[in-house]
Amino acid sequence: MGNRLSKIYTRTGDDGSTGLGDGTRVGKDSLRVAAYGTVDEANSAIGLLLAADVPDDIRDLLTTVQHQLFDLGGELCIPGHAAVHDADVEALERALDAFNAPLPPLREFILPGGGDAAARCHVARTVVRRAERETVALSRAENVRPQPVRYLNRLSDLLFVLARVLARASGHGEVTWHHERRKGPRPTA
Repeated sequence: MGNRLSKIYTRTGDDGSTGLGDGTRVGKDSLRVAAYGTVDEANSAIGLLLAADVPDDIRDLLTTVQHQLFDLGGELCIPGHAAVHDADVEALERALDAFNAPLPPLREFILPGGGDAAARCHVARTVVRRAERETVALSRAENVRPQPVRYLNRLSDLLFVLARVLARASGHGEVTWHHERRKGPRPTA
């Protein structure tokens, strides 16, 4: 790669614009910048998860995911570029199926929690969901291939399952929502 960034600040964004990967300048508040910026945020949230104690198979999987998210951010940053493919989505589906198979069926909604790693995984999941929503919003305004949206959708599902796995592995167990916790009438507006 060489020395791609010899100077970190350029002052070119002081006017509220930023350069896309193809050299086009757009507003920092554009849908495209929001989408790839949130993909970057999701990658950081996964990095925070990986700073916790997680099993090696999950660590290896999420390290691969981090590289793919970097590729996906590049795809969103360079209009017309393709970096995430159907095989990447299919690999997430296989991992999701493998981690989900031994888990008991869901009978209650799961609340974020269940130990340090599981809670970090839930945060990563919600950031990935936001990245998905922002990529969908971008796709309604500009041309975006379907693979990035599909990848983010599958990744958030995978992170939900991994949070369940991590909660159980930690000994904390899953935190379930108790919808019957309130006895008596609910306040009216």
